[in-house]
Amino acid sequence: MIEAVRLTKRYGKKPAVDDVSFTVRPGRITGFLGPNGAGKSTTLRMLLGLDHPDDGTALIAGQRYRDLRHPLRTVGALLDGAGPVPERRGIDHLVWMAQSNRIPRRRAHEVLELVGLTGAARQRVKGYSLGMGQRLGIAAALLGDPEILVLDEPVNGLDPDGIRWVRNFLREYAASGRTVLLSSHLMAETAGTADDAIVIAGGRIVAHGSLDDISAGHESLESAFFALTAERGGRGGW
Repeated sequence: MIEAVRLTKRYGKKPAVDDVSFTVRPGRITGFLGPNGAGKSTTLRMLLGLDHPDDGTALIAGQRYRDLRHPLRTVGALLDGAGPVPERRGIDHLVWMAQSNRIPRRRAHEVLELVGLTGAARQRVKGYSLGMGQRLGIAAALLGDPEILVLDEPVNGLDPDGIRWVRNFLREYAASGRTVLLSSHLMAETAGTADDAIVIAGGRIVAHGSLDDISAGHESLESAFFALTAERGGRGGW
């Protein structure tokens, strides 16, 4: 389970995240939605120990990320801008990550096959297309066979077949009792993939519940999103 308890992060006098609390339950896919500048990335960074909250607590499986003994075995993450060294080969990037968490080397080959990158394993990352880079990032997130996945825009750059594979994989992953937190700008994709949603705007949570509950009274998840974020001064765009 993922828990955020009254998380607050300020840059100067302005809070980027203001008293944010939510729970992401096992066995379900939870979409994390919000306009640009709403606080999504800052919240994810605090969950994963990359930013320190000014107030509040972020817990992964009941612990702060920094207290996890082998974090990749507990939580796998894909964050925008957190890519590998461009000159490194794809397989070398994964083997290095595996060694840092005492994961068998063979697992690097297994996840490359899982995401369809076996043929590009020895190619340098700087030669990867956007979609290939995204597949490598997903492979890295899966490396430790974790109980929890935190994914930021996982289908960005993927072709339709890749998007379908991610959607089906995440459904099977959650159905096995694991936890998925999925940040996305794609309303239709989120509506077709997630069970629950957290909506953030202006650094505060404006909705948290099942997709059916959040969409109730609106034509779609997208229309509910714009109505909710407009109430908090959302800019109505991405």
